[in-house]
Amino acid sequence: MSDSTKIAPLRLKKNEDRRILAGNPWIFSNEVDIQATPLTAFQSGQNIIIENCMGKPIGTGYVNAHSLICARLISRNPAYPLNKSLLVHRLNIALSLREQFFEQAYYRLVYGESDGLPGLVVDRYGSILVVQIATAGMERVKMDIIDALNKVIKPDAILFRNDVSTRNMEGLENYIETVQGHVPDTIELLENDTRFQTSLLTGQKTGWFYDQRANRSRLSKYIKDKRVLDVFSYIGAWGLQAATHGAKKVTCIDSSQRAIDAIKNNAALNGVSEQVYAMKGDAFDLLKSLKDEQEKFDVIILDPPAFIKRKKDAKEGTLAYQRINQLAMQLLAEDGYLVSASCSYHIDAKTFKNMLLNASKQVHRQLQLLEYGQQNLDHPIHPALAETEYLKTIFMRVIPT
Repeated sequence: MSDSTKIAPLRLKKNEDRRILAGNPWIFSNEVDIQATPLTAFQSGQNIIIENCMGKPIGTGYVNAHSLICARLISRNPAYPLNKSLLVHRLNIALSLREQFFEQAYYRLVYGESDGLPGLVVDRYGSILVVQIATAGMERVKMDIIDALNKVIKPDAILFRNDVSTRNMEGLENYIETVQGHVPDTIELLENDTRFQTSLLTGQKTGWFYDQRANRSRLSKYIKDKRVLDVFSYIGAWGLQAATHGAKKVTCIDSSQRAIDAIKNNAALNGVSEQVYAMKGDAFDLLKSLKDEQEKFDVIILDPPAFIKRKKDAKEGTLAYQRINQLAMQLLAEDGYLVSASCSYHIDAKTFKNMLLNASKQVHRQLQLLEYGQQNLDHPIHPALAETEYLKTIFMRVIPT
């Protein structure tokens, strides 16, 4: 335990502690009393004691004057700053949740604020850990993170995939670094009885998207003997699981040749090469071409990258979601199923549902909403931080009006 008197204070303006006291872990620069505690006086990522306007400590955190979110709460007990001891404690708590629900060690081990470690993501691939640091406060304790992971997990290898755009907002450089052990070019994982090979070094994000695991499991009851189209397929997570669970034919679409090659390799790995066909190209263009060719599918999966990355892009992004869903609905058989997802935080569930309704009206189809899915439980939601609840996946039946 550290002596809190040795840590510099960050004082908030009058009434600006209300969000923190209500559970939100973020502090914005306009909430800080810069007369009492100038932000320019702090080093980037420095540990702080967060005080209310009267100087009463309300927690610990770290600060970065270069970011709009200038401070993030670590603990509501002023005696516990961000250090190796706290990291070990929070990692053990995070691990206990995952070990309760997952038989194999393939999951998101740490999901930032939701696991009490803002700015830190850790994905586990058996004995290999892939770490992403998004904030200066976590970058500052990088060596402590490595030590804590070794104490709690004892991995063979640790890879830092610090090549995400959010680091730019914190004034951090991007890099990829293996800090321990050896990370092979490809690794194999098992999800819902389907095997996949992926690259942790060059794949998207950390190499895999664990957040859709439960939703991909739900898919199995929809696809027996069906013609399936998997759009924005990446390396085939949805499409190949459809193939291994009884789909008659699966067509996967992705714009990356590397992804197309991986789909073919993973199809062979699971013995379903004859059922799986991969198409390279822009999703919008290929769907239009399939429509012109009068192709029809029984089940279509749309799991695109975020069309809305910033709030100001919400209108344009929502229209993009509507266009792609309209195209998909036109490719469905008369009585078909559409699985539509969005990982854009800036489109909420109600807006997403209304978008789907508008899309169906445009193509004269009727929707029956069957299931709602959110992110997998290794991506727990922080109840006071809406940004941690980002994934929306809707299973629906699409029939004639």
